[in-house]
Amino acid sequence: MIRLFCLLAFLLSPAVLPAAEKPNVLYLFADDMTWKAVHALSGEDIDTPNLDRLAARGCSFTHAYNPGGWHGAICVASRTMLMTGRPLWKAKEAEAKLKEDFVAQGRLWPQLMAAQGYRTCFSGKWHLEVSHEGVFQQVRHFRPGGMAPDRQNAYFRPVEGKPDTWNASDPEEGGMWTGGEHWSSVVADDFSTFLGDADPRPWFMYLAFNAPHDPRQSPLETLAKYPLSRIKVPANFLPLYPYRAAMGADKGLRDENLAPFPRTPFAVQTHRREYYAAITYLDAQIGRILDALDQSPAAKNTYIFFTADHGLSCGEHGLMGKQNLYDSSVRVPFIVAGPGVPAGMRTDAPIYLQDAMPTALKLAGATVSAEVGFQDLRPHWEGKGIRRDAVIGAYRDLQRMVSKDGKKLLLYPKADVVRIFDLKADPDEMHDLAGTPEGDALAGPLFQRLLEIQKETGDPLDLAAAFPKLAK
Repeated sequence: MIRLFCLLAFLLSPAVLPAAEKPNVLYLFADDMTWKAVHALSGEDIDTPNLDRLAARGCSFTHAYNPGGWHGAICVASRTMLMTGRPLWKAKEAEAKLKEDFVAQGRLWPQLMAAQGYRTCFSGKWHLEVSHEGVFQQVRHFRPGGMAPDRQNAYFRPVEGKPDTWNASDPEEGGMWTGGEHWSSVVADDFSTFLGDADPRPWFMYLAFNAPHDPRQSPLETLAKYPLSRIKVPANFLPLYPYRAAMGADKGLRDENLAPFPRTPFAVQTHRREYYAAITYLDAQIGRILDALDQSPAAKNTYIFFTADHGLSCGEHGLMGKQNLYDSSVRVPFIVAGPGVPAGMRTDAPIYLQDAMPTALKLAGATVSAEVGFQDLRPHWEGKGIRRDAVIGAYRDLQRMVSKDGKKLLLYPKADVVRIFDLKADPDEMHDLAGTPEGDALAGPLFQRLLEIQKETGDPLDLAAAFPKLAK
Protein backbone atom coordinates (compact mmCIF):
# COMPACT_ATOMS: atom_id res chain seq x y z
CA MET A 1 0.00 0.00 0.00
CA ILE A 2 2.84 2.37 0.84
CA ARG A 3 4.44 1.71 -2.56
CA LEU A 4 1.09 2.26 -4.31
CA PHE A 5 0.55 5.54 -2.44
CA CYS A 6 4.02 6.79 -3.38
CA LEU A 7 3.47 5.85 -7.02
CA LEU A 8 0.17 7.72 -7.16
CA ALA A 9 1.71 10.76 -5.49
CA PHE A 10 4.50 10.79 -8.06
CA LEU A 11 2.14 10.44 -11.04
CA LEU A 12 -0.09 13.23 -9.79
CA SER A 13 2.71 15.65 -8.96
CA PRO A 14 2.78 18.95 -10.98
CA ALA A 15 6.16 18.00 -12.43
CA VAL A 16 4.74 15.13 -14.45
CA LEU A 17 1.20 16.34 -15.18
CA PRO A 18 0.79 17.50 -18.80
CA ALA A 19 0.88 21.30 -19.07
CA ALA A 20 -2.43 22.95 -19.81
CA GLU A 21 -2.79 23.74 -23.48
CA LYS A 22 -2.05 27.40 -24.07
CA PRO A 23 -4.93 29.34 -25.64
CA ASN A 24 -4.81 30.98 -29.04
CA VAL A 25 -5.26 34.75 -29.14
CA LEU A 26 -7.02 36.52 -32.02
CA TYR A 27 -6.72 40.31 -31.94
CA LEU A 28 -9.05 42.11 -34.35
CA PHE A 29 -8.19 45.81 -34.61
CA ALA A 30 -10.24 48.46 -36.41
CA ASP A 31 -9.06 51.99 -37.25
CA ASP A 32 -11.05 55.17 -36.49
CA MET A 33 -13.99 53.26 -34.97
CA THR A 34 -15.98 54.96 -32.24
CA TRP A 35 -17.62 52.91 -29.49
CA LYS A 36 -21.06 53.89 -30.79
CA ALA A 37 -20.47 52.05 -34.06
CA VAL A 38 -21.42 48.63 -32.64
CA HIS A 39 -25.19 48.32 -32.45
CA ALA A 40 -25.10 45.98 -29.45
CA LEU A 41 -23.07 48.49 -27.41
CA SER A 42 -24.95 51.68 -28.19
CA GLY A 43 -28.28 50.93 -29.86
CA GLU A 44 -27.10 53.06 -32.79
CA ASP A 45 -28.93 52.48 -36.09
CA ILE A 46 -26.05 50.61 -37.69
CA ASP A 47 -25.85 47.04 -39.00
CA THR A 48 -23.16 45.09 -37.11
CA PRO A 49 -24.67 41.60 -36.70
CA ASN A 50 -21.34 39.82 -36.35
CA LEU A 51 -19.90 42.14 -33.73
CA ASP A 52 -23.26 41.91 -31.98
CA ARG A 53 -22.97 38.12 -31.84
CA LEU A 54 -19.40 38.42 -30.56
CA ALA A 55 -20.68 40.71 -27.79
CA ALA A 56 -23.41 38.16 -27.00
CA ARG A 57 -20.84 35.42 -26.43
CA GLY A 58 -18.33 37.45 -24.44
CA CYS A 59 -17.67 40.49 -22.27
CA SER A 60 -18.19 44.05 -23.54
CA PHE A 61 -16.19 46.80 -21.87
CA THR A 62 -18.46 49.75 -22.52
CA HIS A 63 -15.99 52.40 -21.32
CA ALA A 64 -12.73 51.60 -23.08
CA TYR A 65 -10.47 54.54 -23.94
CA ASN A 66 -7.38 55.48 -25.90
CA PRO A 67 -5.10 57.75 -23.82
CA GLY A 68 -4.47 60.16 -26.72
CA GLY A 69 -1.59 61.17 -28.97
CA TRP A 70 1.44 63.40 -29.34
CA HIS A 71 0.70 64.44 -32.94
CA GLY A 72 -2.17 64.31 -35.43
CA ALA A 73 -1.69 60.62 -36.28
CA ILE A 74 -3.38 59.36 -33.11
CA CYS A 75 -3.12 55.78 -34.35
CA VAL A 76 0.69 55.91 -34.14
CA ALA A 77 0.59 56.74 -30.45
CA SER A 78 -2.16 54.20 -29.82
CA ARG A 79 -0.24 51.40 -31.54
CA THR A 80 3.07 52.35 -29.95
CA MET A 81 1.46 52.07 -26.52
CA LEU A 82 -0.14 48.76 -27.51
CA MET A 83 3.07 47.20 -28.79
CA THR A 84 5.39 48.45 -26.04
CA GLY A 85 2.97 48.48 -23.11
CA ARG A 86 4.20 51.97 -22.20
CA PRO A 87 1.73 54.73 -21.23
CA LEU A 88 1.41 57.70 -23.56
CA TRP A 89 4.36 59.92 -22.70
CA LYS A 90 6.70 57.03 -21.94
CA ALA A 91 5.68 55.51 -25.28
CA LYS A 92 6.58 58.80 -26.94
CA GLU A 93 10.05 58.56 -25.37
CA ALA A 94 10.35 54.94 -26.48
CA GLU A 95 9.33 55.72 -30.06
CA ALA A 96 12.78 57.04 -31.03
CA LYS A 97 14.44 53.79 -29.92
CA LEU A 98 11.89 51.18 -30.95
CA LYS A 99 14.35 49.33 -33.17
CA GLU A 100 17.24 49.24 -30.69
CA ASP A 101 15.42 48.99 -27.37
CA PHE A 102 12.41 46.89 -28.36
CA VAL A 103 12.63 45.03 -31.68
CA ALA A 104 16.28 44.04 -31.28
CA GLN A 105 15.65 42.91 -27.69
CA GLY A 106 12.40 41.08 -28.46
CA ARG A 107 10.26 43.33 -26.25
CA LEU A 108 7.31 44.17 -28.51
CA TRP A 109 4.00 42.40 -27.81
CA PRO A 110 4.22 39.78 -30.62
CA GLN A 111 7.82 38.99 -29.73
CA LEU A 112 6.85 38.45 -26.10
CA MET A 113 4.12 36.07 -27.25
CA ALA A 114 6.63 34.21 -29.42
CA ALA A 115 8.87 33.79 -26.37
CA GLN A 116 5.99 31.85 -24.80
CA GLY A 117 5.97 29.40 -27.70
CA TYR A 118 3.43 31.15 -29.92
CA ARG A 119 3.29 31.28 -33.70
CA THR A 120 2.76 34.98 -34.42
CA CYS A 121 0.89 36.23 -37.49
CA PHE A 122 0.16 39.68 -38.89
CA SER A 123 -1.92 41.17 -41.66
CA GLY A 124 -3.09 44.74 -42.22
CA LYS A 125 -2.12 48.14 -40.91
CA TRP A 126 1.06 48.60 -38.89
CA HIS A 127 1.79 52.37 -38.66
CA LEU A 128 4.58 52.47 -36.09
CA GLU A 129 7.87 54.32 -36.39
CA VAL A 130 9.70 51.03 -36.90
CA SER A 131 9.43 48.32 -39.54
CA HIS A 132 7.16 45.34 -38.91
CA GLU A 133 9.92 43.08 -40.23
CA GLY A 134 11.26 40.77 -37.58
CA VAL A 135 8.37 41.51 -35.24
CA PHE A 136 6.06 38.71 -36.47
CA GLN A 137 6.96 35.25 -37.71
CA GLN A 138 4.37 35.27 -40.49
CA VAL A 139 3.19 38.31 -42.45
CA ARG A 140 0.68 38.15 -45.29
CA HIS A 141 -0.17 41.74 -46.25
CA PHE A 142 1.27 44.97 -44.94
CA ARG A 143 -0.68 48.20 -45.40
CA PRO A 144 0.59 51.72 -44.75
CA GLY A 145 -1.12 54.08 -42.37
CA GLY A 146 -3.26 57.05 -43.23
CA MET A 147 -5.38 57.59 -46.31
CA ALA A 148 -4.36 55.37 -49.19
CA PRO A 149 -3.97 57.06 -51.54
CA ASP A 150 -4.37 60.65 -50.36
CA ARG A 151 -6.85 61.72 -53.03
CA GLN A 152 -7.62 65.44 -53.13
CA ASN A 153 -11.13 64.89 -54.44
CA ALA A 154 -12.00 63.38 -51.04
CA TYR A 155 -11.62 66.72 -49.23
CA PHE A 156 -13.99 69.61 -48.43
CA ARG A 157 -16.95 67.57 -49.62
CA PRO A 158 -19.81 67.30 -50.26
CA VAL A 159 -21.33 70.70 -50.97
CA GLU A 160 -25.10 70.61 -51.22
CA GLY A 161 -26.35 71.46 -54.70
CA LYS A 162 -23.04 70.62 -56.37
CA PRO A 163 -21.82 67.31 -57.85
CA ASP A 164 -19.90 65.27 -55.30
CA THR A 165 -16.20 64.87 -56.11
CA TRP A 166 -15.90 61.47 -54.44
CA ASN A 167 -17.53 58.09 -55.06
CA ALA A 168 -17.26 55.90 -51.97
CA SER A 169 -18.20 52.69 -53.82
CA ASP A 170 -16.04 53.07 -56.93
CA PRO A 171 -12.91 50.83 -56.93
CA GLU A 172 -11.40 53.17 -59.52
CA GLU A 173 -10.86 55.67 -56.71
CA GLY A 174 -8.19 53.34 -55.34
CA GLY A 175 -7.99 53.73 -51.59
CA MET A 176 -9.18 50.56 -49.86
CA TRP A 177 -9.33 48.79 -53.23
CA THR A 178 -5.68 49.38 -54.10
CA GLY A 179 -4.38 46.02 -55.29
CA GLY A 180 -7.77 44.83 -56.54
CA GLU A 181 -9.58 43.42 -53.50
CA HIS A 182 -11.02 45.55 -50.69
CA TRP A 183 -8.51 45.61 -47.84
CA SER A 184 -11.06 44.45 -45.26
CA SER A 185 -11.69 41.36 -47.35
CA VAL A 186 -7.94 40.76 -47.78
CA VAL A 187 -7.47 40.58 -44.01
CA ALA A 188 -10.28 38.04 -43.70
CA ASP A 189 -8.68 35.96 -46.46
CA ASP A 190 -5.37 36.09 -44.63
CA PHE A 191 -6.95 34.77 -41.44
CA SER A 192 -8.07 31.63 -43.26
CA THR A 193 -4.54 31.18 -44.60
CA PHE A 194 -3.02 31.52 -41.14
CA LEU A 195 -5.64 29.22 -39.65
CA GLY A 196 -4.87 26.52 -42.21
CA ASP A 197 -1.21 26.35 -41.22
CA ALA A 198 -0.29 22.90 -39.88
CA ASP A 199 2.06 24.35 -37.24
CA PRO A 200 0.99 22.74 -33.92
CA ARG A 201 1.98 25.69 -31.75
CA PRO A 202 -0.64 27.97 -30.20
CA TRP A 203 -1.05 31.13 -32.27
CA PHE A 204 -1.32 34.86 -31.80
CA MET A 205 -2.88 36.68 -34.75
CA TYR A 206 -2.83 40.46 -35.00
CA LEU A 207 -5.26 41.41 -37.76
CA ALA A 208 -5.36 45.18 -38.18
CA PHE A 209 -8.02 46.52 -40.53
CA ASN A 210 -7.60 49.93 -42.16
CA ALA A 211 -11.38 50.40 -42.11
CA PRO A 212 -13.29 52.48 -41.29
CA HIS A 213 -10.49 55.08 -41.66
CA ASP A 214 -10.96 57.36 -44.64
CA PRO A 215 -11.28 56.84 -47.50
CA ARG A 216 -14.44 55.29 -46.09
CA GLN A 217 -15.19 52.96 -48.98
CA SER A 218 -17.42 49.92 -49.34
CA PRO A 219 -19.19 48.02 -52.14
CA LEU A 220 -22.26 49.67 -53.62
CA GLU A 221 -24.62 47.06 -52.14
CA THR A 222 -23.35 47.88 -48.65
CA LEU A 223 -23.51 51.63 -49.18
CA ALA A 224 -27.07 51.22 -50.44
CA LYS A 225 -28.12 49.98 -46.99
CA TYR A 226 -27.66 53.55 -45.77
CA PRO A 227 -29.78 56.01 -47.76
CA LEU A 228 -29.29 59.56 -46.52
CA SER A 229 -32.77 59.46 -45.02
CA ARG A 230 -31.61 56.76 -42.57
CA ILE A 231 -28.71 58.84 -41.22
CA LYS A 232 -29.44 61.07 -38.27
CA VAL A 233 -27.59 64.32 -37.70
CA PRO A 234 -25.82 63.96 -34.31
CA ALA A 235 -27.60 65.62 -31.42
CA ASN A 236 -24.41 67.57 -30.65
CA PHE A 237 -23.97 68.81 -34.24
CA LEU A 238 -22.35 72.25 -34.58
CA PRO A 239 -21.45 74.18 -37.75
CA LEU A 240 -18.12 75.15 -36.14
CA TYR A 241 -16.51 74.13 -32.88
CA PRO A 242 -15.85 77.34 -30.91
CA TYR A 243 -12.43 76.26 -29.57
CA ARG A 244 -11.14 74.54 -32.70
CA ALA A 245 -8.00 76.69 -33.04
CA ALA A 246 -7.02 76.47 -29.36
CA MET A 247 -7.34 72.69 -29.33
CA GLY A 248 -5.59 72.14 -32.67
CA ALA A 249 -8.56 71.16 -34.85
CA ASP A 250 -8.72 73.92 -37.44
CA LYS A 251 -7.98 73.76 -41.18
CA GLY A 252 -4.34 72.89 -40.50
CA LEU A 253 -5.42 69.39 -39.48
CA ARG A 254 -5.98 66.94 -42.35
CA ASP A 255 -8.94 65.11 -40.83
CA GLU A 256 -10.89 68.32 -40.34
CA ASN A 257 -10.58 69.15 -44.04
CA LEU A 258 -12.62 66.17 -45.17
CA ALA A 259 -15.87 68.13 -44.83
CA PRO A 260 -16.47 71.77 -45.78
CA PHE A 261 -16.35 74.63 -43.28
CA PRO A 262 -18.78 75.45 -41.79
CA ARG A 263 -20.23 71.98 -41.36
CA THR A 264 -23.67 71.33 -42.78
CA PRO A 265 -26.19 68.62 -41.88
CA PHE A 266 -25.99 67.34 -45.46
CA ALA A 267 -22.18 66.99 -45.38
CA VAL A 268 -22.23 65.30 -41.98
CA GLN A 269 -24.98 62.88 -43.03
CA THR A 270 -23.01 61.98 -46.16
CA HIS A 271 -19.81 61.28 -44.25
CA ARG A 272 -21.63 59.29 -41.59
CA ARG A 273 -23.40 57.29 -44.29
CA GLU A 274 -20.03 56.28 -45.77
CA TYR A 275 -18.62 55.66 -42.29
CA TYR A 276 -21.47 53.32 -41.32
CA ALA A 277 -21.27 51.45 -44.62
CA ALA A 278 -17.52 50.90 -44.20
CA ILE A 279 -18.18 49.52 -40.72
CA THR A 280 -20.95 47.22 -41.94
CA TYR A 281 -18.64 45.84 -44.63
CA LEU A 282 -15.90 45.42 -42.01
CA ASP A 283 -18.42 43.60 -39.83
CA ALA A 284 -19.19 41.19 -42.68
CA GLN A 285 -15.49 40.32 -42.98
CA ILE A 286 -15.27 39.78 -39.24
CA GLY A 287 -18.23 37.45 -39.69
CA ARG A 288 -16.20 35.43 -42.18
CA ILE A 289 -13.38 35.21 -39.64
CA LEU A 290 -15.69 34.12 -36.82
CA ASP A 291 -17.35 31.50 -39.05
CA ALA A 292 -14.01 30.05 -40.12
CA LEU A 293 -12.80 29.93 -36.52
CA ASP A 294 -16.04 28.33 -35.29
CA GLN A 295 -15.62 25.55 -37.84
CA SER A 296 -12.06 24.78 -36.76
CA PRO A 297 -10.70 22.75 -33.83
CA ALA A 298 -9.08 25.95 -32.52
CA ALA A 299 -12.47 27.46 -31.65
CA LYS A 300 -12.72 25.87 -28.20
CA ASN A 301 -9.43 27.33 -27.01
CA THR A 302 -9.24 30.79 -28.57
CA TYR A 303 -9.65 34.21 -26.98
CA ILE A 304 -10.98 36.86 -29.36
CA PHE A 305 -10.36 40.55 -28.74
CA PHE A 306 -12.06 43.23 -30.82
CA THR A 307 -11.32 46.91 -30.41
CA ALA A 308 -10.07 49.98 -32.33
CA ASP A 309 -7.09 52.29 -32.06
CA HIS A 310 -9.32 55.30 -31.29
CA GLY A 311 -12.73 56.70 -32.15
CA LEU A 312 -13.84 59.43 -34.55
CA SER A 313 -16.04 62.51 -34.38
CA CYS A 314 -17.45 62.31 -37.91
CA GLY A 315 -19.58 65.41 -37.43
CA GLU A 316 -20.06 65.49 -33.67
CA HIS A 317 -19.38 68.89 -32.06
CA GLY A 318 -18.55 70.35 -35.47
CA LEU A 319 -15.45 68.13 -35.66
CA MET A 320 -14.51 65.42 -38.17
CA GLY A 321 -11.36 63.83 -36.76
CA LYS A 322 -10.02 62.06 -33.69
CA GLN A 323 -7.71 64.77 -32.39
CA ASN A 324 -10.03 65.72 -29.56
CA LEU A 325 -10.99 64.27 -26.18
CA TYR A 326 -14.74 63.92 -26.52
CA ASP A 327 -16.02 60.39 -25.96
CA SER A 328 -16.78 59.89 -29.64
CA SER A 329 -13.04 60.16 -30.29
CA VAL A 330 -11.33 58.66 -27.25
CA ARG A 331 -13.81 55.89 -26.44
CA VAL A 332 -13.74 52.67 -28.46
CA PRO A 333 -15.58 49.34 -28.65
CA PHE A 334 -13.88 46.59 -26.69
CA ILE A 335 -15.14 42.99 -26.65
CA VAL A 336 -13.45 39.85 -25.33
CA ALA A 337 -14.75 36.31 -25.86
CA GLY A 338 -13.14 33.01 -24.99
CA PRO A 339 -12.89 30.21 -22.44
CA GLY A 340 -14.28 31.28 -19.08
CA VAL A 341 -15.53 34.68 -20.27
CA PRO A 342 -19.22 34.98 -19.31
CA ALA A 343 -21.54 35.27 -22.30
CA GLY A 344 -23.35 38.59 -22.63
CA MET A 345 -21.40 40.24 -19.82
CA ARG A 346 -21.16 44.05 -19.81
CA THR A 347 -19.06 46.21 -17.54
CA ASP A 348 -18.69 49.98 -17.34
CA ALA A 349 -15.31 49.71 -15.64
CA PRO A 350 -12.95 52.29 -17.17
CA ILE A 351 -10.17 50.59 -19.13
CA TYR A 352 -7.65 51.46 -21.82
CA LEU A 353 -7.67 49.54 -25.10
CA GLN A 354 -3.95 48.85 -24.52
CA ASP A 355 -4.93 46.65 -21.56
CA ALA A 356 -5.29 43.95 -24.21
CA MET A 357 -1.50 43.59 -24.29
CA PRO A 358 -0.84 42.49 -20.67
CA THR A 359 -4.09 40.49 -20.69
CA ALA A 360 -2.93 38.42 -23.67
CA LEU A 361 0.53 37.96 -22.14
CA LYS A 362 -1.03 36.66 -18.93
CA LEU A 363 -3.24 34.29 -20.91
CA ALA A 364 -0.07 33.04 -22.59
CA GLY A 365 1.58 32.39 -19.23
CA ALA A 366 4.07 35.25 -19.44
CA THR A 367 5.35 37.44 -16.65
CA VAL A 368 4.43 41.05 -17.41
CA SER A 369 7.22 43.59 -16.95
CA ALA A 370 6.76 46.25 -14.29
CA GLU A 371 7.39 48.81 -17.04
CA VAL A 372 4.06 47.91 -18.65
CA GLY A 373 1.65 50.67 -17.71
CA PHE A 374 -1.57 48.84 -18.48
CA GLN A 375 -3.62 46.22 -16.65
CA ASP A 376 -4.61 42.58 -16.99
CA LEU A 377 -8.37 42.54 -17.63
CA ARG A 378 -9.05 38.97 -16.49
CA PRO A 379 -10.17 39.98 -12.97
CA HIS A 380 -13.11 41.83 -14.52
CA TRP A 381 -14.69 38.72 -16.01
CA GLU A 382 -13.50 36.52 -13.16
CA GLY A 383 -15.50 38.63 -10.70
CA LYS A 384 -12.56 39.87 -8.66
CA GLY A 385 -13.62 43.51 -8.89
CA ILE A 386 -10.27 45.11 -9.70
CA ARG A 387 -10.79 48.38 -11.58
CA ARG A 388 -9.36 51.83 -12.18
CA ASP A 389 -11.13 54.79 -10.68
CA ALA A 390 -10.36 57.13 -13.61
CA VAL A 391 -8.94 57.42 -17.13
CA ILE A 392 -7.16 60.35 -18.72
CA GLY A 393 -6.62 61.65 -22.23
CA ALA A 394 -4.20 64.02 -23.91
CA TYR A 395 -3.49 65.61 -27.27
CA ARG A 396 -0.11 67.29 -27.72
CA ASP A 397 0.19 70.18 -25.23
CA LEU A 398 -3.20 71.47 -26.35
CA GLN A 399 -5.72 69.27 -24.54
CA ARG A 400 -6.08 67.25 -21.34
CA MET A 401 -8.96 65.22 -19.95
CA VAL A 402 -9.88 63.12 -16.95
CA SER A 403 -13.04 61.03 -16.63
CA LYS A 404 -14.09 59.64 -13.25
CA ASP A 405 -17.39 58.31 -11.91
CA GLY A 406 -19.28 59.56 -14.94
CA LYS A 407 -17.91 63.11 -14.63
CA LYS A 408 -15.44 64.61 -17.08
CA LEU A 409 -13.01 67.54 -16.95
CA LEU A 410 -11.73 68.83 -20.30
CA LEU A 411 -8.95 71.44 -20.49
CA TYR A 412 -7.47 73.57 -23.29
CA PRO A 413 -4.32 75.05 -21.70
CA LYS A 414 -3.48 77.45 -24.55
CA ALA A 415 -6.84 79.18 -24.24
CA ASP A 416 -7.49 78.84 -20.48
CA VAL A 417 -10.66 76.89 -21.28
CA VAL A 418 -12.26 74.57 -18.73
CA ARG A 419 -15.20 72.33 -19.68
CA ILE A 420 -17.04 69.98 -17.32
CA PHE A 421 -19.61 67.35 -18.28
CA ASP A 422 -21.88 64.97 -16.42
CA LEU A 423 -21.65 62.02 -18.81
CA LYS A 424 -24.47 60.07 -17.21
CA ALA A 425 -26.96 62.91 -17.56
CA ASP A 426 -25.39 64.32 -20.71
CA PRO A 427 -23.76 61.50 -22.74
CA ASP A 428 -23.48 63.68 -25.86
CA GLU A 429 -21.41 66.25 -23.92
CA MET A 430 -23.59 69.18 -24.87
CA HIS A 431 -24.07 70.96 -21.55
CA ASP A 432 -20.89 72.49 -20.14
CA LEU A 433 -21.11 72.81 -16.35
CA ALA A 434 -18.04 75.05 -15.98
CA GLY A 435 -18.90 78.16 -14.00
CA THR A 436 -21.97 76.61 -12.38
CA PRO A 437 -22.10 75.58 -8.70
CA GLU A 438 -22.27 71.93 -9.73
CA GLY A 439 -19.35 72.29 -12.12
CA ASP A 440 -17.24 74.24 -9.65
CA ALA A 441 -17.75 71.51 -7.05
CA LEU A 442 -16.56 68.88 -9.51
CA ALA A 443 -13.63 70.77 -11.01
CA GLY A 444 -11.21 70.72 -8.05
CA PRO A 445 -11.30 66.98 -7.24
CA LEU A 446 -11.18 66.03 -10.92
CA PHE A 447 -8.22 68.34 -11.50
CA GLN A 448 -6.32 66.89 -8.55
CA ARG A 449 -6.91 63.34 -9.81
CA LEU A 450 -5.66 64.40 -13.24
CA LEU A 451 -2.47 65.82 -11.69
CA GLU A 452 -1.88 62.55 -9.81
CA ILE A 453 -2.24 60.42 -12.94
CA GLN A 454 -0.08 62.87 -14.89
CA LYS A 455 2.71 62.25 -12.40
CA GLU A 456 2.24 58.48 -12.54
CA THR A 457 2.37 58.37 -16.34
CA GLY A 458 5.14 60.89 -16.99
CA ASP A 459 3.09 63.67 -18.58
CA PRO A 460 5.43 66.71 -18.77
CA LEU A 461 2.73 69.39 -19.15
CA ASP A 462 2.50 71.75 -16.15
CA LEU A 463 -1.25 72.03 -15.73
CA ALA A 464 -0.96 73.63 -12.30
CA ALA A 465 0.78 76.62 -13.90
CA ALA A 466 -1.75 76.76 -16.74
CA PHE A 467 -4.76 76.58 -14.41
CA PRO A 468 -3.72 78.13 -11.06
CA LYS A 469 -7.31 78.55 -9.87
CA LEU A 470 -7.98 74.85 -10.24
CA ALA A 471 -4.69 74.00 -8.54
CA LYS A 472 -5.64 75.74 -5.31
